Amino acid sequence: MSPVLEPGSLDFISHSEAQTIRLGSRLGTLVQPGQIIALIGDLGTGKTRLAQGFGQGMQVSSDEIINSPTFTFINHYQGRLPLYHIDLYRLWDEAEADTLGLEDFFYGDGVCLVEWADRVRSRLPVERLEIELFYLQDTKRRIVVRALGVEYLQLLAAFKKLAFKH
Repeated sequence: MSPVLEPGSLDFISHSEAQTIRLGSRLGTLVQPGQIIALIGDLGTGKTRLAQGFGQGMQVSSDEIINSPTFTFINHYQGRLPLYHIDLYRLWDEAEADTLGLEDFFYGDGVCLVEWADRVRSRLPVERLEIELFYLQDTKRRIVVRALGVEYLQLLAAFKKLAFKH
């Protein structure tokens, strides 16, 4: 991995599922109550692998299997903080999101990890961390992380220091 270090963003390549999981884990160790992590990317780009690592970093029990909650929209896991894993793949339009009560999760005491976040972009809190994943090759992914807001700039700075330690 070789990061591009621009203020407010990070752009790098993950060369394997294990590396994507490890990056998610490192981010999971850093998040604080009330933070929103928005995952964006097509099917098969690694959002769920990143989420699995994120759960590890948040100390979710290894007995819990973090998979996309495609049929329930929201799964709750308990780690060092509550983790709300939200998957909006089956959402037809943004208005449908209003029936899910997302604000209760977004402004609660846990951490929200939102897959397919681009489907509700206007409903997301303005301040958040966005992670966009792009398919490059069989196991290779481009990952772009963007911090929106001061709190998330601090989170991104801490992640940059931790993510690229060997």
